Amino acid sequence: MESRWIELDGPVHYAEWEGPDDGPTFVLVHGLGGSHANWLSVAPGLARRGRVLAPDLAGFGRTPQAGRRSTIGANRRLLHRFIESTTASPAILVGNSMGGAISAIEAADEPEAVAGLVLVDAAIPRALNSATDPVVAAVFATYLVPGVGERFMRTRAKSLGPEKLVRETMRLCCVDPGRVDPAVIDAHVAIARERTRMPWANKAFLEAARSLLRRLARRERFLATLHRISCPTLMLQGDKDRLVPVAAARAVAEMRPDWTLHVFEDIGHVPQLEDPGLWLASVEIWLEGAGRAAVSISSADNARKVGEASGLS
Repeated sequence: MESRWIELDGPVHYAEWEGPDDGPTFVLVHGLGGSHANWLSVAPGLARRGRVLAPDLAGFGRTPQAGRRSTIGANRRLLHRFIESTTASPAILVGNSMGGAISAIEAADEPEAVAGLVLVDAAIPRALNSATDPVVAAVFATYLVPGVGERFMRTRAKSLGPEKLVRETMRLCCVDPGRVDPAVIDAHVAIARERTRMPWANKAFLEAARSLLRRLARRERFLATLHRISCPTLMLQGDKDRLVPVAAARAVAEMRPDWTLHVFEDIGHVPQLEDPGLWLASVEIWLEGAGRAAVSISSADNARKVGEASGLS
């Protein structure tokens, strides 16, 4: 993995794994409170097929806000600029949770930039009449209240510290946090420790959380966005996800029968961390099947760019 920076109206940090020149480009988009570290368990496997990029969105990971917003719309636009500036277009976008919502909006609004889409426990409107996890509901309700959300985050960070904060997050997101690679846990703790020195970290998190909740509350508008996506799409979903219930994914799959849905048994919100082998196998099957057109489009464009670069040199 190479740690890199790019200037997009402010610095943007991203991780890159090199892959074969004739393969597709994968852009991995993390969720709320996440970073490029959310993909450490699966990015090397994807890199066997093609180039892999994992940006830290504005206000997350190592990317500062630097005068930019951390809303869903602002980070969607930043993602599009990132794709274009790193010559990744058309990419296969892979988004988890909030990153799934941002990736879906990008695929709908900028279809020429997205060859294929993999939505991993994506933040989508909940199914009508489905139950909400009471702990998750209480936490997100706290985030919404001005002043209360800020105080909650400060108090929680101070009382837990980086290591316990990461482990508590993994308990919320996983059925069994013990399945996550300890080295990946250590990477998350290191980034959490760095973020204690970033005065904008909590502000960015709450701005993104509130923006996401507003988007999901506009249910019909969000579903209309999903209707507009034209590229091959794979949905991966843990059946024990407490943040995005499996019923929501199944409802979207009924709405989009042309998409592929794969549900993981006894897995939570971050299957790429909890069972990276199973996650990679599911993606590989899709890339060889329903997603083959996405691979061809992205690979052909990459081969063209390599050829042009060789001609210039």
